[in-house]
Amino acid sequence: MSKDNKPNKTKISPWLIYGGILLIFLAIQLVAGGSAWQDLKSTSLSNFYKYLDSGEVDKVVFNKSTAKVYLKKEALAKPEHEKVPKKDLLNNENSGPHYSLEIGNGELFQKKLDDALAAGKLNSYDPEAESMWGDLFLTLLPIIVLVALWIFMMRRMAGGGAAGGGGQIFNIGKSKAKLFDEKNDIKVTFKDVAGLEGAKEEIQEIVEFLRNPEKYTNIGGKIPKGALLVGPPGTGKTLLAKAVAGEAKVPFFSLSGSDFVEMFVGVGASRVRDLFKQAKEKSPAIIFIDEIDAVGRARGKNNFSGSNDERENTLNQLLTEMDGFGTNTNVIVLAATNRADVLDKALMRAGRFDRQIYVDLPDIRERKEIFEVHLKPLKKSEDLDTDFLAKQTPGFSGADIANVCNEAALIAARKDKKAVDKQDFLDAVDRIVGGLEKKNKIISKEEKKAIAIHEAGHATISWMLEHAHPLVKVTIVPRGQSLGAAWYLPEERLIVRPDQMLDEMCATMGGRAAEKVIFDKISTGALSDLEKVTKQARAMITIYGLNDKLGNITYYDSTGQTEYNFSKPYSEETAKMIDEEISLLIESQYQRAIKILNENKDKLLKLADILIEKEVIFKDDLEVIFGKRPFDTHEAEVITEA
Repeated sequence: MSKDNKPNKTKISPWLIYGGILLIFLAIQLVAGGSAWQDLKSTSLSNFYKYLDSGEVDKVVFNKSTAKVYLKKEALAKPEHEKVPKKDLLNNENSGPHYSLEIGNGELFQKKLDDALAAGKLNSYDPEAESMWGDLFLTLLPIIVLVALWIFMMRRMAGGGAAGGGGQIFNIGKSKAKLFDEKNDIKVTFKDVAGLEGAKEEIQEIVEFLRNPEKYTNIGGKIPKGALLVGPPGTGKTLLAKAVAGEAKVPFFSLSGSDFVEMFVGVGASRVRDLFKQAKEKSPAIIFIDEIDAVGRARGKNNFSGSNDERENTLNQLLTEMDGFGTNTNVIVLAATNRADVLDKALMRAGRFDRQIYVDLPDIRERKEIFEVHLKPLKKSEDLDTDFLAKQTPGFSGADIANVCNEAALIAARKDKKAVDKQDFLDAVDRIVGGLEKKNKIISKEEKKAIAIHEAGHATISWMLEHAHPLVKVTIVPRGQSLGAAWYLPEERLIVRPDQMLDEMCATMGGRAAEKVIFDKISTGALSDLEKVTKQARAMITIYGLNDKLGNITYYDSTGQTEYNFSKPYSEETAKMIDEEISLLIESQYQRAIKILNENKDKLLKLADILIEKEVIFKDDLEVIFGKRPFDTHEAEVITEA
């Protein structure tokens, strides 16, 4: 029988079961005497004999200890029976019983009834038979109900309510991996992965290993056991794994590193065992663990929970399953992380993850390919140039480019356009990099002039220095958290020299220097500039070894272990020297910026006036004031925020 033709199991709501039990209980009470339905009055034996002698009693039902009295209709109208309800709880005529009483001596009581029956004062009486089983059932009913509820709940917890059984109490040690095979609708293929040519080549080879293993094993080669995808967020690591799932003709198990983590001890290791057991049963197979740093972090670091750390036990089991006694080579493990520096060395060694595939940020050619993929579903204008879009977005990841395309479509729709054009993409880049424009923000004239002077200072310094990023656009319209912004063309450099870093620092300090030159005062508006330049100066001195006084030394640890240390890797004297050198470096570039601005003070003021008038100026406006930039070797077409 096919999967679609399987009969659906009828699901019974537990509330129906609870309601059924309550109805059974009430029915038993009704059969046992109806006390649940009536307000039965008690009376004394002497009063009963008085009613009996006066002929008011219709019927009596009794057992060894108690009796229930049914009165005649005409008797109910008498004043002495006015407390007897005339209607029952269901609003029907109360047909009895009307009284209950303790009978005392049973033989004497029955003799009285016989005499009344013989005298015609009583219509009938009925001795109740002893029901031992009924009493026993009523006694055991609460226990039966509790046992039934317990069995029902245990069956619910042990049942397969969640996929893979991971959500059930008795299946908590089962793997939460989602299985993809040829039956699943996986539409992502390698054609959908733009760029990443080197990474795709290695990933495709892994798929080929599983499709045709004899090609490699016939000459003595061994199929790799694992491949680790490493790279910044948004570069396409998970997308590559989805493409493998779509291309591979073998079972593909996908899960996250956090799926192993649970509050119960031993669950993580149990899930690892179950995962590899399932994969071996379906081998050859691929296991993909996304964000493996959640479980693969180096052992012995920051372990405040004691020696029996659950995460370490999970990692130990993973290490054993990947390469230990009894393992085989028919299961390949793919993993992805952007924190490879914190992974355990035992996990990274050959024999477990034989290959580390670095998925880097795309270059200009790869960005063009990514744009072409994400532009397919958009209604775009015919003159839209993907080369221009690729030049606009240096440093953007694949996820960033997807966001730009979506934001451009939203902006075009907001403007009631029928197609997305070049300007929409420019606005989308500005929106993502700088934030939303706030044209209605209230700014005084003095503040507006200060912002204009600040941004004009950035523009002037960057125009005058050879290695500073060429300027594209300056605006004093508030955007995001900033009151003004300048967009530059950053060069895509692989290495950076000290003179390039110093020119960038000087341009960054140009805003505060302009405030000092024009107003002889400084403001709090340079916070982000100071933060950026301080980080850059600290990196030059403590990471890249570009300071003459400290020399060729670095305090950077690529393994990430220093974040768990409580002490600095240098002495207090060295720390003092580092602070002094950072301050001297920043101050020297600040004074350099002041000197350049003093030499070009009139041009600075002219640029600020144009900026106040237009609010947004471009490269052409600067060329009118300063002339052609002598250092330009290419057109400033790329836009990003400094």
